[in-house]
Amino acid sequence: MPQRGTLCAHMSDEAATVALPLHRRVRHGLQHPKNWLQFVRFGLVGASGYAVNLAIFTLAVHPLGIGYRVASVLAFLVSVLNNFWWNRHWTFDGRGGHAGFQAARFFVVSVTAFAFSYVVLVGLVEGAGLAKVLAQAIAIVAATPLNFLGQKLWSFRR
Repeated sequence: MPQRGTLCAHMSDEAATVALPLHRRVRHGLQHPKNWLQFVRFGLVGASGYAVNLAIFTLAVHPLGIGYRVASVLAFLVSVLNNFWWNRHWTFDGRGGHAGFQAARFFVVSVTAFAFSYVVLVGLVEGAGLAKVLAQAIAIVAATPLNFLGQKLWSFRR
């Protein structure tokens, strides 16, 4: 097995990083300011999606009288479109990749994060008795790290 220095001499830095175990890749990724800038951008895009999500959810639940479970799905669908566009064009600069493939992967990761947030939402409303909008806000925040890692490492991977 070649030493790390030898491996890096024969492969690009990115390729050498991908060959590392997950815990070492994460540690390596945390050392690069570019990744922190992406996380900040992801957070800003997420904040806009969060606002869109809560606005749609609140509108659906209160004035329209739609059940909170259905409202959460509607809010997710609207916010995921917003987030895909902004993450593709600004956060991860994925314009060089195929938009259809990126959209499909983005949606899979988003649905996974949504499923997690949905379980948290129902648990907070049904189990903890929290107000529905507050529970939705907490559920979205809880799913954010899972969503970021999936989008960065799979959806918009170069």
